[in-house]
Amino acid sequence: MANSLSARSDQTPHNSALVGPVEAIHALCNEAFAHHRAGRFAEAISGYNRILSLKPDLPDIYNNFGHALSALGKHDASVVAFECALELKPNNPEALCNWGLALAELGQFDDAEAKYRQAIAVSPSFAGAYNNVGLLYKKTGRLAEATLAIEQAIHLAPREVSFYDNLAAVRQFIAGDRYITALEGLAKDSVSLSTTDRVHLHFALAKAYEHLDRPESAFRQLLKGNSLKRQQIVYDEPATLGSMDRMRELITPDFIRARQGCGEPSALPVFIVGMTRSGTTLIEQILASHPQIFGAGEVPLFDQAVGSMRNLLPSSAPFPELTLDMSADHFRSLGVTYLERIAPRAPGARRIIDKMTGNFLFAGLIHLALPNATIIHAARDPADTCVSCFSVHFTQGHEHTYDLAELGRYYRHYRALMAHWHDVLPPGRIMDVHYEELVADLEGVARRIVSHCGMVWDTCCLDFHRTQRPVGTASATQVRKPIYKESVGRWRKYEVHLQPLLTELGAFVA
Repeated sequence: MANSLSARSDQTPHNSALVGPVEAIHALCNEAFAHHRAGRFAEAISGYNRILSLKPDLPDIYNNFGHALSALGKHDASVVAFECALELKPNNPEALCNWGLALAELGQFDDAEAKYRQAIAVSPSFAGAYNNVGLLYKKTGRLAEATLAIEQAIHLAPREVSFYDNLAAVRQFIAGDRYITALEGLAKDSVSLSTTDRVHLHFALAKAYEHLDRPESAFRQLLKGNSLKRQQIVYDEPATLGSMDRMRELITPDFIRARQGCGEPSALPVFIVGMTRSGTTLIEQILASHPQIFGAGEVPLFDQAVGSMRNLLPSSAPFPELTLDMSADHFRSLGVTYLERIAPRAPGARRIIDKMTGNFLFAGLIHLALPNATIIHAARDPADTCVSCFSVHFTQGHEHTYDLAELGRYYRHYRALMAHWHDVLPPGRIMDVHYEELVADLEGVARRIVSHCGMVWDTCCLDFHRTQRPVGTASATQVRKPIYKESVGRWRKYEVHLQPLLTELGAFVA
């Protein structure tokens, strides 16, 4: 069935509505379901379109259609699909829950909660809906309510391992905690769990043991969970690292000089880039506490704008070689396209933060397309950054984080690219913000960040943990707390297990 649990990645489609359709539709459904289960959502969408063109009265196909659209980030279109599903099959709790997920992604949190609550009213034992309510509360900072909702989900479905993983993200586990006992019981019977459930199990136990200050036990669970996850995903390391290296080759000082100064002059965007888990969410939360700055979170808008350049240069080679054919006018068009997408998110703001960390790949393009935009690079101790990445079971992307050696190689190439941007862009164009300095001197560093954005200081930035705004990253709970320093040097607790990572990091490790 189309699983409505937002924390899971093994969502599979529903075929119960296909009672007695023609043989051709059966074949199309089997093909579409196979694509859906394998995560080939574009192919699944194509299949669902063909099915609905032949038989447009299948509510579960609309539900799956909407889910696949959401998986590709097409949330507006998915809402339409869920509406169709519910017109054909009113009060379908799964469609209601999936609709809520799409609304949450669109930032319509009250409407999303209403859909979840409607699903619960229809199906009071629907554990997934309670889980989604909990995740919504986590994102919006209502951590006590998030805890209660996820605990209710566990009560209704005690073998749904992902719920424990979510619970560990919103509250501390303590010695004798019944949820740790439940997790350890599931671990004894892990052969009955799916691979995905075992991944959740190991990550949940890792969090639990870290809460209990049992680093050896915690890291052994991380090694197991990451190993299983790595087997599930496809990661093209040569292509990923090659794209970083190719940007260094293509965007030279001469390239910059030839196209300098013709971009869109708006100072609205603030880009926070770098490795994930390097303090980017903390920097955004500090800035977004300023009354004239809006935090848009991780939005793939610049990547999408770069992709739209293909329409202007249809005969050019794919990205990144495409950049060689981009003139100064093309870079201005790139800036305009991006602004048209980001500005409506906060019409009254003087600055809007884009915290898509992977935009470090595009720093040179951002400089040319938006010469007055702010670029902030979040930097953190390399080993701490990588261990923190290795500790997180990401819901999507970040394929380089599930193997220590691959993670170390990715980090090396990222640092080489950032050093290149510092070399080829004007001095001071990118501000490096070191996590360790920020937690040691919050006000001093925060004042420099605000100044770099061209804004007047506001003391609200020091009370960032009180700011009520949605935070969708793995740091959602941490930024609800005052500044703390416990994460500095965290990697040393696990040093005995980190040789593959440390070998790849080489000189980056002090």
